[in-house]
Amino acid sequence: MTDKAEYIKRLEKLDACAVSDALDAVGSPGAHSGIPRRSTNARIAGVVQTVKLSDQEPKGGSKRHLGTAAIDSADELTVIVVEQRTGIDCAGWGGVLANAAKARGVRGVIMEGPARDIDEYEEIGFPVFSRTTTPHTARGRVWEQSFGEPVQVGDSEVLPGDFVIADGSGVVFIPAGKAQEVIAKAERIAEKERLMTADVLQGKPVSEVMGTNYENMLDKNND
Repeated sequence: MTDKAEYIKRLEKLDACAVSDALDAVGSPGAHSGIPRRSTNARIAGVVQTVKLSDQEPKGGSKRHLGTAAIDSADELTVIVVEQRTGIDCAGWGGVLANAAKARGVRGVIMEGPARDIDEYEEIGFPVFSRTTTPHTARGRVWEQSFGEPVQVGDSEVLPGDFVIADGSGVVFIPAGKAQEVIAKAERIAEKERLMTADVLQGKPVSEVMGTNYENMLDKNND
């Protein structure tokens, strides 16, 4: 199994909160609220492929529909992350793209910007997270500027090959170079919280369980 596949397998056993806490512990940004899941109740974890959209039409016209190159380059580990920060109210992702992505094995899509065809995503069982929703098409409004290049999500730069986990709590990106450290720390955090929950359910006072040990759980030397 490749390192990427192994990391994703481990991420699938975690949640966005544990990974966010791990990023806090190593002093790294990457966790984002305000990009809710619009379809399914699935948690997704995968390797990032990026698409950046622009309000500037390429000279000579667009050579491809936005998002299609990212789909064609994807594999079963891919989560596509789209930046549509032009301020124009139009979708950076839609139903035909979602069907093509699902057929390709893409795990889901995260939109920094609007998405449309939300009901269709639910019907086909394809997870999409987006900043907002809209019925407006991208046609004649925005175009693909690049794919496989850095994009901006919130205050974070996201690179192709980074890792991501997204669920009902939020979207969390892990820089590829920090994946081993962050995932290992997230696993330790999740295990500590599991043991704390077990203590509470067995009748131990919650004030004791969530005392000093909990408050110091993210300390770098408290592993």
